Amino acid sequence: MRLGVIGGTGLIAMGTDGFESHGISVKQHDNMVVETPFGPVPLNCMTLDVNGVEKELIFLQRHHSESGHGCPPHMINHHANIMAMQDADVDLVLSVCSVGAIAPTFQPGKVAVANQYIDFTGVTTTFHSDESVFTSVTQPFDRQTNERLIDVLRSEQSLDPSEPMMYTYWLAQGPQFETVAEVNAIERLGGEMVGMTMPREAKLAKELDLPYVAVCISSNWAAGREPGDGSKDLNHTEVSAQANDRLGPVRACILALLK
Repeated sequence: MRLGVIGGTGLIAMGTDGFESHGISVKQHDNMVVETPFGPVPLNCMTLDVNGVEKELIFLQRHHSESGHGCPPHMINHHANIMAMQDADVDLVLSVCSVGAIAPTFQPGKVAVANQYIDFTGVTTTFHSDESVFTSVTQPFDRQTNERLIDVLRSEQSLDPSEPMMYTYWLAQGPQFETVAEVNAIERLGGEMVGMTMPREAKLAKELDLPYVAVCISSNWAAGREPGDGSKDLNHTEVSAQANDRLGPVRACILALLK
């Protein structure tokens, strides 16, 4: 098993801490830069011993940048990132996303999975700009893995069997947060959570026939949805802090896929 993990606001980095307590030993840990036709990508690579079986974990921070200040969402080199995962020969990509919640059942702090996305940005994301290739995205995420992750997330968060665990991700262009009017329109069109990155990764992974899932952390209510204060401004520092406070369920998903 070679598991690719893409982190963002919700999972800034991945170290070797925490594996030993789950019976996993780190045999090798390397940081490397992979050259792709679309640009260089830094990868954090670990060789793990899981009950006597060797597994590989490849971590990529989607906001990586040469400046070290983080690449803004509308400038991320998704083509290089996904190609680097393909070149690393991963069996599956687990993407970690911080999102704004629209659905009333996706209260901040809850972690769930994406089962669909809506991209009305008008920005083309494809590896096939010079040839006619049409890729089916009826099921944009690996359904079998999603089912497994839902079981893990229910257990880890002590959620009732009737609790919704799958939501539709609306892709916003960014880097600005949405207006209240935009969020209201997004909800009418079927969006249940909103973010600025993930569907572009999912599209490219699908074109490469690379299994892909998205674990989504509800880090805040979307604009206008804060109970009792519909005019509350969104603050990226607060959003990031909330997302990183809820990494326990995310790590449980990663461990479950490695075992």
